[in-house]
Amino acid sequence: MDGTVLVADDDRTIRTVLTQALTRAGCKVQATSSLTTLLRWVSEGAGDVVITDVMMPDGNGLEMLPKIAEDRPDMPVIVISAQNTIMTTIKAAEAQAFDYLPKPFDLPDLMKRTAKALEVAGGRKSRKAAGPDAEPQELPLVGRSGAMQEVYKLIARVLNAQLPVIVTGESGTGKSLVARTIHDMSDRRARPFVTLSESVFARGAALADVLAEAGTGTVLFEDIAELPDAYQVKAVHLMDAAGKSGPRFMASSQVDLALAMAEGKLRNDLFYRLDGAVLALPPLRARVEDIGLLAEHFLSKTLASTNGANSFAPEALERMRRYNWPGNVRQLANTVERLALTGRTSQISENEVEAVLSTQPALAPSLGALSDEKLSESVARHLQRYFDLHGDALPAPGLYGRILREMEMPLIEIALDATGGNQAKCADLLGINRNTLRKKISELDISVTRRRKLM
Repeated sequence: MDGTVLVADDDRTIRTVLTQALTRAGCKVQATSSLTTLLRWVSEGAGDVVITDVMMPDGNGLEMLPKIAEDRPDMPVIVISAQNTIMTTIKAAEAQAFDYLPKPFDLPDLMKRTAKALEVAGGRKSRKAAGPDAEPQELPLVGRSGAMQEVYKLIARVLNAQLPVIVTGESGTGKSLVARTIHDMSDRRARPFVTLSESVFARGAALADVLAEAGTGTVLFEDIAELPDAYQVKAVHLMDAAGKSGPRFMASSQVDLALAMAEGKLRNDLFYRLDGAVLALPPLRARVEDIGLLAEHFLSKTLASTNGANSFAPEALERMRRYNWPGNVRQLANTVERLALTGRTSQISENEVEAVLSTQPALAPSLGALSDEKLSESVARHLQRYFDLHGDALPAPGLYGRILREMEMPLIEIALDATGGNQAKCADLLGINRNTLRKKISELDISVTRRRKLM
């Protein structure tokens, strides 16, 4: 190993062991029991990789990660902690730690992970030295919204579980990327990741060859519900042949697999073999607050191959947040690349965004955009958008009453229409007292028209 590792741990024994092991491996080491000292070293440009404990005398190592990322965006940080809980793992993932190990850790394993971090750090330095034509490092997942935080939590829970994983979501939401991220963050990361799509099955890949290639790594069945029945049979045979000592299996799908099975699109025997953990990826319209972050991320990727625009005007980002993105993250990435290549100035304007979006597919309906979307999910999406439109400010006081009125009025109006304006039937349908209904009609100034309801 070649490079300098900064070690921060309040346990002198651990500092000594790591210093000796890393030094023997060819690294230079700077060790400290203080996060303050660590941050000073980082800000001064010292080190290539950080190994830090979480609970330190002068602070929390996880809370320091944003500061390290601000000073040294490309510096990998490996977090070690005696707090061996799922929440620590989740927080480490959310803080974008390069890696996380619980204490007591296996020293050879930590050395391997440190070597990988140094390799990544060295690659980033090489790309910077190579100039603007160097390809940027691909980030695994981008997003800070509540919806994505839930995805991160689920990923942390299933990382090293042996059960299969199903990743569902609309086209363009990043299902294959999430599956690959789970593999890359798991204890199978050094083993093969094999994707089986319809085209692979069509080429007549032998089961023995697939198992030999995958080993004890991961196999992803891509768009499993779209596979013809003959290929689904092969998938069943493959899983049976693998046994418990074979690879871990994952599947991606644009539809709910239980529903696909009920409709006869997915074989029962295949569904029950895959039915483990399910990660449902949110559409981009359900994570509006991530759109600006994603757009800037994709724009930064284009800078390596173009001398076009390098930033967005605030109004341009706001216009992008108002669009519904029926093609999800993939459509956003393609749109940003087009804007970067065709930008007339260094900053992309709102008019330029409008010109591109006007040629895109029509907006997906705000309500009922997903055939299986629950009412609570739709309401949550609209409420989140409402808060997002206020930026850092809060909505005006009295929000609870206003929201209930917004929900209550259309509910009563639609129920009255369904019962032909018959208030007795409407009250019974809603499950409320008739006097309560009359009071609501008066308070909300709802117009009631009696008519015969055609059934």
